[in-house]
Amino acid sequence: MTGPSHAFTVDLEEWFHGIELPEDTWPTQSRLQVGLSRLLTLLERHHVTATFFVLGAVAERFPGVVAELAASGHEIGCHGQNHRFVYKQSPAEFRDDLCRARDSVAAAAGFAPPGYRAPYFSIRRDSLWALDVLAEEGFRYDSSVFPVNNYRYGIPDAPRHPYEVQTPSGSLHEVPLTPARVCGRNLPFSGGAYLRILPWWAQKLTWARAHRAGEKVVCYIHPWELDPDHPVIDLPRRVAATHYARLGLTERRLDRLLSSYHFGRLDEVFSVA
Repeated sequence: MTGPSHAFTVDLEEWFHGIELPEDTWPTQSRLQVGLSRLLTLLERHHVTATFFVLGAVAERFPGVVAELAASGHEIGCHGQNHRFVYKQSPAEFRDDLCRARDSVAAAAGFAPPGYRAPYFSIRRDSLWALDVLAEEGFRYDSSVFPVNNYRYGIPDAPRHPYEVQTPSGSLHEVPLTPARVCGRNLPFSGGAYLRILPWWAQKLTWARAHRAGEKVVCYIHPWELDPDHPVIDLPRRVAATHYARLGLTERRLDRLLSSYHFGRLDEVFSVA
């Protein structure tokens, strides 16, 4: 049997971690298991092992969940500690956040995570120094760069496929999120809000085009996107427009996508760990 064609990745965080709330205002109500249970059911149905980039705060609160994911064959990566934008931290602050998260995830999983993904994909041109810190701290790969234009993230002219980054501490694999190339522009499509918001015909067309071209797509999702009943709170319009949009479609669309292609762990698809 051939290996997986595309990488399925999960940013393991609570519903309130990605909406730019200060840590001291985070709600105490957890709904992690609601969306995660639905997601794991889909992955098991389609025989998919995935890469879970685990937030340190989640690993500290739910170490048993992380241990079970690892025991089930999923790859465990690091998603930082408190879901802070990398480019809003100093290098010293980023290192502290990274090391605490790495240690929290390692304590739960039983081994140090080899890969990292920044909250909000926030390694941009103004925070590429973070790649040096990752290499210094022993990470073997990063999957934070998104080669698109977005108000939160993006390096539009970054390579669309994995590449090596040379740092003073050695080389680091960069596995960017996968955009589609349309009329000379990079457009996002491969998961998250794009899976929910884009018309399904556009999703089908773009995935089929990438697959025919032999591209290995990095797909991503958050467990809360499979929990349309999680609390609705007042948010800036731009944040609310993507966070709450069409959540009821996620599970069905994800089921269709997993039925269509062979997905696996990021380290299996790209041999980076």
